[in-house]
Amino acid sequence: MRVEISDEARRLVALFEDEADVTVRDCVVDEDHDQIVYLVKHGQMADAIGPGGQTVEAVEAQLGRDVKLVEDAETAENFVANALAPAAVYNVTVSENDDTVAYVEVAQEDRGAAIGREGRNIDAARMLAKRHFEIDGIELT
Repeated sequence: MRVEISDEARRLVALFEDEADVTVRDCVVDEDHDQIVYLVKHGQMADAIGPGGQTVEAVEAQLGRDVKLVEDAETAENFVANALAPAAVYNVTVSENDDTVAYVEVAQEDRGAAIGREGRNIDAARMLAKRHFEIDGIELT
């Protein structure tokens, strides 16, 4: 599936790639939660975060906004699990009936982390899952 990004997102991708020396596969400007969501190439998450979170903090300081990083994955199940990090995800099942929905098993104590403040984590996960795997919804179980 081909994902199109805006000119603003392209500028933000260039900024982050220059700062972190990683490959960014997608960038979404989440106006509802005042954050920038970067989809980072699989295996490059540690470099994207930087030592002690320095890279993310530097980019956040430049942008004046929160930054959320998601590691790319080959399968929809792994992608959804990565998008809900730092929550510990036990299992993801993608059901394709009238809609394509990812059902996600998360420990009760990690539900808050999966949802995020004001729903910012699960909303970002839903947005990226729709863009990259045509998943219509994510439900926590």
